[in-house]
Amino acid sequence: MEKKITTHITKGVVLALILIVIDVISSVAGFKFETWFRWLPTLLFCGYIIWACINYADQMNNEVTFGKVFGHGFRTSSVVASIMVIYVVLSLFIIFPEQKEQVVEATRKQLEDKGNVPQSAIDTALEYTRKLYTPIAIMSAIIGSLLVGAIASLIGAAIAKKNPPSPFQQQA
Repeated sequence: MEKKITTHITKGVVLALILIVIDVISSVAGFKFETWFRWLPTLLFCGYIIWACINYADQMNNEVTFGKVFGHGFRTSSVVASIMVIYVVLSLFIIFPEQKEQVVEATRKQLEDKGNVPQSAIDTALEYTRKLYTPIAIMSAIIGSLLVGAIASLIGAAIAKKNPPSPFQQQA
């Protein structure tokens, strides 16, 4: 019986769904913007991509190259990035439209807590936050997923056991 290989699409969809569930729970529970929570999705993302690379190598009986394993991890990250962009757009306009104002208020509080920022600078910063929140959120989903995915894929490809076939072996 031939071993079934889990595709990067399947792994990407599963990771994206996990990240979406975590985001929805954190938004509803009100701790999405807490300092302790900010790194949790990124750490989960990295761990999952590293696992996806190692799992791929194992499913291929370790007869893979660094590039093949890296490519699998990066393609998985690309699937996650695509799904997360769709989720971010839906989240900003349909699911959690109040989130933008929560970010603006959090920004106001941070600037006021510094104490030495003039009110005009705070107003300007809040105006830019309102204008640029949507494009920054979308670009963060794309660039963040791809950048973190590339780094995690490099780590996963380095860790995964590899026993590539020799290019001089005759193919049967």
